[in-house]
Order: sequence, then structure tokens, then C-alpha cells
Amino acid sequence: QVQLVESGGGLVQAGGSLRLSCAASGRTFNTYTLGWFRQAPGKEREFVAAISWNGGSTNYPDSVKGRFTISRDNAKNTVYLQMNSLKPEDTAVYYCAASIQMRPSPPRGYDYWGQGTQVTVSS
Repeated sequence: QVQLVESGGGLVQAGGSLRLSCAASGRTFNTYTLGWFRQAPGKEREFVAAISWNGGSTNYPDSVKGRFTISRDNAKNTVYLQMNSLKPEDTAVYYCAASIQMRPSPPRGYDYWGQGTQVTVSS
């Protein structure tokens, strides 16, 4: 069982940056693939980033590639999402998630979810 708690969301102007954090409970944190997702009002949940258990592999969709960076600190049971060059279309609730699979298919392949943190980007 893993419990996830996101933080770091807020209001930022277009072109700005935010760093999201997701703190996890559980002694087996370093065995999970971790991901970030987002959901804007009226839209489906969208995959944003994923990182392997040891941080050696990351994956991003084209919509955020080059602007967002996922990282993890297994000693702190925390995963991060650094978001740069933010755009109004990045506005959404951001969720972190954990999967016991090495290559989970988003989003169904993820087993545990946080409650989300709001990110609002003003134009």
C-alpha cells in the first residue's frame, strides 16, 4: 500500500515555473514506477511524465517534452515534477501516481493515486 500526497501547486504567469512534489508513504517506494498526470475541467486525465524505479528511465508526451522534468529521491520517498515555460493550457489538477509495473500503460496501469494539486497558469 502506498499513500501519495502532492504539494507545490499554485498560480503562476505564463512563462513561469513551478515545482511539484509528491511525498509517499510505504517502505517499498523505491520499487514503484511513478508518474504524473493532469486533468483540466471537462477533459480526460492526461499522462504528463513517468520515471522508473531507479530514475534511470523517463517518459514524456510531446506536449510537455523539453519543458517538464520528472525526478525522484528514493531516500526521501519523494517524486518531483519541475515545470518550466508554463502555458495557460497547462492549467489543471496535477496528480502523482504509483505503479508496481515496470512499464505501466497510463492511466490504468497505475495502482495508487494522490488527491491532486491545482496548477493555474495565467496569460
